[in-house]
Amino acid sequence: MRRLTDDVVPAEAPRRERAAEGEASPEPARISVVICGHVDHGKSTIIGRLLADTQSLPEERLERIRDLCERTARPFEYAFLLDALKDEQAQGITIDAARVFFKTAGRSYDLIDAPGHIEFLKNMVTGASRAEAALLVIDAREGVQENTRRHGYMLALLGIRQVAVLVNKMDLVDWDQVLFDRLATEYASFLRCVGIEPLCAIPVSGRGGQNVVRRGPLTAWYQGPTVLAVLEAFRPERPLGGAAFRMPVQDVYKFTQRGDDRRIVAGTVATGTLTVGDEVMFYPSGKRARVRSLEAFNRPPSTSVQAGMAIGFTLDEQIYVTRGEVAARVGEAQPAVASRLRVSLFWLGRKPMVRGKEYTLKCGTARVSVELEAVQRLIDASDLAADGDTRQIERHAVAECTLVLDRPIAVDVEHVSRATSRFVIVEDYDIGGGGIVREAVPDRQSRRRATTWSGPVRWEPSPIEAACRAEKYSQEATLVVVTGARDAERKAIAERVEAGLFADGRFVYCLGITDEESGGSAAGERSGHHRHEHLQRLAEIARVMLDAGAVLIVTARDLTHGDLELLRAGVECERVTTVWVGDGATTDIAYDVFLDHAAGVAEGAARVNAFLREHGPVFPAR
Repeated sequence: MRRLTDDVVPAEAPRRERAAEGEASPEPARISVVICGHVDHGKSTIIGRLLADTQSLPEERLERIRDLCERTARPFEYAFLLDALKDEQAQGITIDAARVFFKTAGRSYDLIDAPGHIEFLKNMVTGASRAEAALLVIDAREGVQENTRRHGYMLALLGIRQVAVLVNKMDLVDWDQVLFDRLATEYASFLRCVGIEPLCAIPVSGRGGQNVVRRGPLTAWYQGPTVLAVLEAFRPERPLGGAAFRMPVQDVYKFTQRGDDRRIVAGTVATGTLTVGDEVMFYPSGKRARVRSLEAFNRPPSTSVQAGMAIGFTLDEQIYVTRGEVAARVGEAQPAVASRLRVSLFWLGRKPMVRGKEYTLKCGTARVSVELEAVQRLIDASDLAADGDTRQIERHAVAECTLVLDRPIAVDVEHVSRATSRFVIVEDYDIGGGGIVREAVPDRQSRRRATTWSGPVRWEPSPIEAACRAEKYSQEATLVVVTGARDAERKAIAERVEAGLFADGRFVYCLGITDEESGGSAAGERSGHHRHEHLQRLAEIARVMLDAGAVLIVTARDLTHGDLELLRAGVECERVTTVWVGDGATTDIAYDVFLDHAAGVAEGAARVNAFLREHGPVFPAR
C-alpha cells in the first residue's frame, strides 16, 4: 500500500470561490469520487462531516437538520445532510446514490454517496459508474464485510483504480492501532487480488470529525493524510479529449423548410476531438465522409469540438446512418465490430441469467438482442470464489462469459474508451446486469468487414442526379417492404403491385428473399445466424437499384423494426414504405399500409398502389 503524507498533499480546507469584482475566476478542474462500503459503516456521516467542517453548506441547512433531530428526539446525524428521501431518514440507510458538489481552492468535487445495502447494489453500481476515484469505508468494529469486498470488486470491474480505504468509527474501539493495521492489511490484500493498489488507509471518526478535515489528537501514531488531503491527491483521468474520437449517434435530423437541406448527425462526444474537414467513419456500417460543418443549438458556430459536448455535424456526402452507430475519426484507433463479445458481467436481476433466453444489450446508443452463449468462469464477488453452475449466472455473481448478439455493434475494450466498452443488460424493461467488454470475438464476417472498410476501392456513384432520374421516371426512388406472417400473401401482392406500376410505364422491380438451404424465408428466421447476413445482402442489392431511381419492392417474412433500420442504414433511402400483410402484426414494425386476409390480393395491391400515388413516391407522368 502506497503511503501519502500531508507533506505530499497539503490538506487545505475548501473555501467558497468568489471572484474579485469585475474579475472572472477560472473554473477549477472537476473530479468525481464515489464513497462506498458495507451498510451502516458511516459513509454518509463522513461526507456530511466533510461538508460541515469545510463550511461548504448553508447554515440554514444545518439548522434544519438539528431542528428535525430535536423534534424526533434523535441525536444529530451528519448523514442526514445527504439522505434526502424520507425512507432513508426513517430507516437510517442510504437508498439512492446521492451527489454532492463542493470546491477547494484548485478543484471542484462531485461526491457520490453510494448505498451499502445489498438490495440497492444496482444503485451503487449506477453511482460508481460515473466516478474516477473511490473512498471505501470500513467499520472498525465490524471489519471487512460481504459488501465491503463486493463493492471493491465492482470498482475494479468498472475500471476505477484510485482507491483509498477509510477505517471509520475508530473512536468506538479506542483508536486501537493494532486493529487498524490488521483491517488495512486484510482489505489491501483483497483489493490487490482484483487489480487495485490502494493509495492509503486512514483511521477516522465520521461523527467526531477526527482525520476527516483536521487531524485528531488521539492518532499521533498515524502519519498519513486526512480524508480531505487524499481527495486532493486523487488525479482526474486522462483528459478524454486526448483519446481517439468516439461519438455514439443519438439521432439524425433532416430539415426541409426554406431550402434547408442539412442532414445533421447528432450525439454527445464521448472521447477525443473533431474538427471541420476531418474524415469520419461510422461503425458498424463502415460508411465514411468528411465533416462539412459543426452545428449546435443556441451557440456560436465553431470549427472544433471535444469530449463532453453535445453536438451535431453535417457531412460532405449524403450518406445514411442511424442511431446506434459510432462515429470515429479516420486515422485514429478504430472501434471493433462484432456480434460475439467476451465480457466481464455482474448480474443483478432477481432471476438468474440463463442460456437460451433473449435479453437486450445497450451499449452507448446501440440496442440489440443478446443471448448468453457460454460462461467461462463464475466468481462470487464477496469472496472471489470461482465456482458454481456455469449454465446460469446467479444474482450478485460476476461472470467471465461470451455473449452473442443478433447483429454486430461497435465496441471498444475498457482501456480504450469507457463509453463504448461498458454495457447494460435489460430484462423485461428493467436493468438486469452490466459489465465491460474484454474482447470482440471474431466472427465469420470479421474479415469481410475489415476488407470492405480498409480496402483501396470505393465505389463511385453515377453522375446523374437523383432529381433528374425522378423527373425522367415520374417517381422517386422508393423501397417498398412487404412483410407479414408465414401464411400471408406477401409475394402475390408484391408481384401485383409491380405489374400495375410496370404497366403504367414505371421503373419498378420486385425482389424476394428465400433461403434455399432451409426451404423458407431467410429473413423470417428471427434467431437464425444467417438473418443479419441476408438482410445485408439485400441492402447491397437494393442500394444499387435505388441509386438507379427504381421503385424496389422486397418481400420477407416477419420483419422487425430492427430489421427495417438495418435495411435503411444499408440502402441510404429517404422513402421507405412498409406494408404488413396478415390479420395482426406479430412484430414491432411500424407499417404504413395494413392489409388483412379479407382484403385479398387484388384489393391489397390496389391499396398499395393508391398509397404510393397519394403520398408522393409515384406521381403523374408528364
